[in-house]
Amino acid sequence: MKANELRDKDGKALRKELAELRREGFKLRTQQGTGQLGRPSEIKRVRRDVARVLTALGVRKQAGEQ
Repeated sequence: MKANELRDKDGKALRKELAELRREGFKLRTQQGTGQLGRPSEIKRVRRDVARVLTALGVRKQAGEQ
């Protein structure tokens, strides 16, 4: 996911995306715990995407948008 794509989304879409990413991260951590995780790099990707979404939401909050 690119930062430019996130800037084009509204706050509601960003919060939905954040919820989906957190759900995906939980599933990946569960798979890692049971030894079924195929690509460990997916956890890193999801973590970074969550950070990007949170940053985009923070920038919107500072700008006064909702």
